[in-house]
Amino acid sequence: MTPADTSHKLYVRLLGYVKPYWRMFALSIVALVLTAATEPALPALFKPLLDKGFVAKDQAFIRWVPILLLGLFIVRGITSFVSTYCMAWVGSRLVMDLRAAMFDKLMTLPTRYFDQNPSGQLIAQLAFNVTQVTQSATSSLTTLVRETVTVLGLLGYLVWLNWKLTLIVFALVPLTLWVVRVASKRLRGLSRKAQQNIGEITQVVDEAVGGHRVVKLYGGEDYEQTRFRQAANLARTFEMKRVAANAVYEPVIQLIAAIALAVIVYIAADQASDNATTVGGFVAFFMAMLLLFAPLKRLTSVNDQLQRGLAAAETIFTMLDEDAERDSGSRTLPRTEGRLALRDVTLTYPGKTTPALAGITLDIAPGETVALVGASGSGKTTLANLVPRFYDPDSGIIQLDGIDTRDITLQNLRSHIALVSQDVVLFNDTLGHNIAYGSKRDATPDEIRAACIAAHAWEFIQAMPDGLDTLIGENGMRLSGGQRQRIAIARAILKNAPILILDEATSALDNESERHVQAALETLMENRTTLVIAHRLSTIERANRIVVLEGGRIVEVGSHADLIARQGRYAQLHALQFSA
Repeated sequence: MTPADTSHKLYVRLLGYVKPYWRMFALSIVALVLTAATEPALPALFKPLLDKGFVAKDQAFIRWVPILLLGLFIVRGITSFVSTYCMAWVGSRLVMDLRAAMFDKLMTLPTRYFDQNPSGQLIAQLAFNVTQVTQSATSSLTTLVRETVTVLGLLGYLVWLNWKLTLIVFALVPLTLWVVRVASKRLRGLSRKAQQNIGEITQVVDEAVGGHRVVKLYGGEDYEQTRFRQAANLARTFEMKRVAANAVYEPVIQLIAAIALAVIVYIAADQASDNATTVGGFVAFFMAMLLLFAPLKRLTSVNDQLQRGLAAAETIFTMLDEDAERDSGSRTLPRTEGRLALRDVTLTYPGKTTPALAGITLDIAPGETVALVGASGSGKTTLANLVPRFYDPDSGIIQLDGIDTRDITLQNLRSHIALVSQDVVLFNDTLGHNIAYGSKRDATPDEIRAACIAAHAWEFIQAMPDGLDTLIGENGMRLSGGQRQRIAIARAILKNAPILILDEATSALDNESERHVQAALETLMENRTTLVIAHRLSTIERANRIVVLEGGRIVEVGSHADLIARQGRYAQLHALQFSA
């Protein structure tokens, strides 16, 4: 597929987002055409003004000229306002719709997509790239329509005045088109790199701001400043290359036009000396030629905007065309017992050769608490992530109540699972909204209060000035680590799901808070299937079974007492931890 074909398809797809607003779009185009159509009227007025007014001394006609000029500019003012406003309205709608479509897509993409794409790049696409698209769909189109109609109108007038001279202009069109094509390819490539670089700048800022404590504590200021300056300098380099390409391209086009103008003026002057044209005809032709320069210049400069917009459209549509999270399930379970079964499950992450999990077979009874232990990288979190289908295994099956989880709709499957992770995720909202989140947003105040009490969070919530209406800041920055963890536990308690995944849920708590929350979790785990990912082995000694993972494989299964008695891998891990 040629670049021209790609540009055409991108533009047609982009205009598809404009289709719902075709009335405002059409009104803008009509107003643009009317504005551009009045452009040749000015030189057209000068021909009779000179011939009839100054040469023939027709006083009656001269008196009409000011009225005609005033009317002309009133019409141009009205049509220009209408076209500008309507196109800006369509452009703002386009940005909003594209951002909504991109965000909606983000909500459906699989976990692997977020693993492979830095958050800074995704933020840059939503915040920056999408605004560049309007330059293609609206701003560039405005210029293209207005200036094209203007040029065609002026050329038509020139043909009517003197078709022989106008042929010189048309003779240079192929050369002009070739220059435009070469410049377009160069500008598109530079614009694409510049937009990728914006994502890199966003990523550096996001990491430096989010990790400012680590940066300060470990003296990373110079390193982060260097990273940012390198990214910023790269942005400057791309911008200067784009400016240079544009700066060369525009004068070349204007030089071609100037050559045509010089030849035409010479021939027209020769015709005037032979009385082949009138004074008014010569001045009108010369004025129309001069008026061609401005729209031609704008048409050449619009190519830069157009290529930037199309480069942005490429990245946006690439994301929109990503495969959504696979949801082949058609069954919904109104309630579940919580029986889990894994049969010969294997998973290898993209780009890796060693499996994260290999041949995992495990049965978990309803209401059973199973702890997953092992060294870092042994596959504990990966195994837990397979249950809500954050990842799908490469082979093998996972069953819930005897049903393959791939046959259950994702929304329904996940409605039966609650998660409390060591990496607590809270939103810049109130405490109440963070606890009654998502499907539980309609929970009553009494239900929220009961969940808070069970999570031993009610005491510190009551002490806050606005209680449950307290805003907690980005990721709960206004709360202590222990408070954040208990809010996450309250959210899981409120969901009241039959399956719990606890990823070291008490890791951020002090001894006193841990004692209270551990008691709440033990109450919560009654009659619920619970997977506990454990790093501190003291927290899972009372689990029904402990599954020891090593290198993505199950090496031991049993109770705490049984595994200690075997003096195997679990006993080694236990001894290492308690001898430290």
